[in-house]
Amino acid sequence: MTKKVNVSVNKAPVKVAIQGYAGAFHDIAVKHFFGSQALIDETDTFDQIVNKINKKEVDFGAMAIENTIYGMLMPNFNLLNRSKVHIDGEVSLRIIQNLITWPGVKIEDLKEVHSHPIAIEQCREFFSHHPHIKLIESIDTAFSVKEIKEKKLKTRGAIASALAAELYGMEVIAPSIETNKKNFTRFLILEKLKKNIGDDANKASVIFTLAHEVGSLHHVLSQLAASGTNLTKIQSIPIQGKPFEYSFWVDLLGQNPSHLNDAIEAIRPYIHEIKVLGIYPKGKHHEN
Repeated sequence: MTKKVNVSVNKAPVKVAIQGYAGAFHDIAVKHFFGSQALIDETDTFDQIVNKINKKEVDFGAMAIENTIYGMLMPNFNLLNRSKVHIDGEVSLRIIQNLITWPGVKIEDLKEVHSHPIAIEQCREFFSHHPHIKLIESIDTAFSVKEIKEKKLKTRGAIASALAAELYGMEVIAPSIETNKKNFTRFLILEKLKKNIGDDANKASVIFTLAHEVGSLHHVLSQLAASGTNLTKIQSIPIQGKPFEYSFWVDLLGQNPSHLNDAIEAIRPYIHEIKVLGIYPKGKHHEN
């Protein structure tokens, strides 16, 4: 079950750093995890999220880590690997892209559409039917909508979430224009210190390196299989400064925290170094 943090009137709402602006998909993921009262702290980069967590300027951070079409976000993997933040949970969100304009504007009135480059790529098939529109990359989906609002742009559109249109008072003139309707992004919820792990925690994320011996990875995978944990992801990560050497990110599903800890202890004799990024409840998939 996805954790909901208490944000009642008797307790200050949690403050969560995201990369992007209010109405971005990170914002939607945060609201699914913490509830609608969570306070969004807008940042320009994922490094700034980690810095704000470490300085306790925010309670949590949210970070996209993988997408079902584009795969792993390797810069974010590397950032987590070298940082000291802890994974507290996860959210999987279907990415629904919409064409958004100033109210009353029609698609034939548009000269440009702005958005994040990945959002543009997700919608190229739609815009192939509207060749008069020039697609221009921007820093964020929601920011592109915000610019239309602030500059009162009548010939520019944006690709973004329906929440962004709502927040900035703009209009969705073409909903769900993404080509692939099964496009999900997984977001991690991060915090500074490892809290007490609840009994509902059934997923672990770890990074480890192996000794340069024949069969090293085989031994680790055999131990995980024998422990009865389900290996849901294994991703090799180049080790910076060591050409052609790799560490491995592994996600495990188990019965409970004790089961996962036992599985991690079982592989320690076969690995060189290990970092437990987090033991947390497996996240839910959300369609919007």
